[in-house]
Amino acid sequence: MTLGSDVSRLSTTAAGAAAAQGLSIVVPLYNEAAGLVLLHGRLVGLARTLKARYGLASEVVYVDDGSADNTLAIARTLDADALDIQVVSLSRNFGKEAALMAGLDHARRGAVLFMDGDGQHPPDMVEKLVSHWIDDGYDVVYTAKAHRDNESFLRRQAVHGFYALINWGARQKIPEDAGDFRLLSPRAATALRQLPERNRFFKGLSNWIGFRQIRVDYEPAPRAHGVTTFSPGRLIGLSIEGLTSFSVAPLRFASLLGVLLAISAFLFGLTILWEVWTTGKQVPGYPSLMIGLMTIGGVQLIMIGIVGEYIGKILSELKARPIYFVAEHSEKCADGETSASATERTAAE
Repeated sequence: MTLGSDVSRLSTTAAGAAAAQGLSIVVPLYNEAAGLVLLHGRLVGLARTLKARYGLASEVVYVDDGSADNTLAIARTLDADALDIQVVSLSRNFGKEAALMAGLDHARRGAVLFMDGDGQHPPDMVEKLVSHWIDDGYDVVYTAKAHRDNESFLRRQAVHGFYALINWGARQKIPEDAGDFRLLSPRAATALRQLPERNRFFKGLSNWIGFRQIRVDYEPAPRAHGVTTFSPGRLIGLSIEGLTSFSVAPLRFASLLGVLLAISAFLFGLTILWEVWTTGKQVPGYPSLMIGLMTIGGVQLIMIGIVGEYIGKILSELKARPIYFVAEHSEKCADGETSASATERTAAE
């Protein structure tokens, strides 16, 4: 039994892989009806450019993550002009990580590109990402925000603290400000598909697989419609999910905090003994006792909560539930062929 995976058979030249296998563009959608037609038009133009420059065949995989508006209805009507279209409708809102995995599972071309459906990931920049793959031979081309000058000081510090904590003691660091907008070569996409965990942190996993990687800085375009669904509370939840799914840093932090507390309590005890020994006076115990009990109790509750998060992840992995269910899957080919299926499917298909 081997505990690794050999993807060397896919390590062909980038240009050869491009001509033979093409590019799948995975776009998760959640209530993006207002801008979907415009986005699709830009992707059609992109597909024509990639075909003319690299001979690269393209497809787009729209993953509707339980939208409450008519995103799915609009996606069904999009024309397969210059690129094939797959529309994957999940049975409910499973979250972005599950939608990304659904798109990866259904991608039929060699390389896979991930981008958001809100228009903030400019399709015009995709050509640069593809160039790094085909011309320069990189397996993972990821993007990162060039700056955060338009964000508040508190948010910038929170982001910096998150990456500092998740990278604390990690052998494979996650680049700060890296986003989900990235391209994976055929062998990188194959490697990512083989990771079995259900609690997924896409940014971390796509970096963990290794291979040749390069960072490309960009400035996100303003939203063409609507407002972001990522509230501060949801962002905090996603941060906790990412930390506990990909890193043991919180456990190490809890252990370090416990050690520091134990040392502080020991030194405080020595101080009391020294005062009794030198002056013969005993310190009144109620205030110090209550402060000590409250401190120890609070730290213990924090540690129990952190351990509980990891136990919850273990339970989720043991249950081995599918990451998502597909309620509807339709396909359109650029040559005019159409097929559709309303059969319920799972991530394991």
